[in-house]
Amino acid sequence: MQGLIGKKVGMTSVFDENGKNIPCTVLQAGPCVVTQIKTTERDGYFAVQLGFDDKKEKHTTKAELGHFKKVNTTPKRKLIEFDGFTEGQVKEGDVVTAELFKPDNWVDVRGWSKGKGFQGVVKRHGFSGVGGQTHGQHNRGRAPGSLGASSFPSRVLPGMRMAGRTGGDQIKAISMRVVKLMAENNLIIVKGSVPGPKGGYVIITK
Repeated sequence: MQGLIGKKVGMTSVFDENGKNIPCTVLQAGPCVVTQIKTTERDGYFAVQLGFDDKKEKHTTKAELGHFKKVNTTPKRKLIEFDGFTEGQVKEGDVVTAELFKPDNWVDVRGWSKGKGFQGVVKRHGFSGVGGQTHGQHNRGRAPGSLGASSFPSRVLPGMRMAGRTGGDQIKAISMRVVKLMAENNLIIVKGSVPGPKGGYVIITK
């Protein structure tokens, strides 16, 4: 799929032609530099590697510096391969901008959800807790309760919903309509919400 690397700018809303207010997400799409083209002869498959978001040379390894200098570009923070480009469509060193998308295109957006750290079952799975604090109960309001059966099977079965690390997962929002394109600022506005915090990286494909 063809696509770009970008960032989530934030949420807003726009009015359509019928006066309906539509919740939208503003995404920065590119500009991305073609840092490498994988070929079938050399690598066994065809793909275009795009780089996004500059970083300082002092934070870059020598191997990475050599990789970027081959295409005369500055070091990039994020490198992603896309297999939807056709051979000859782009060449190494080219800059791909938000003009890759058009209004009313349907795109998929992958982002990384907000990390919450280690959380209990009420926040992580929506448990309701034990209810009223009566009959001598102490500090059981948000406890998970029973975990398994008794003598058989004498263990906790896999998949039991328990406390643990929450968030920080890659989530894909599919079939989002491009409401507006602002190519001069490399911004696109899509209908609906996108996972992740403001400033978080996203991968936009069509």
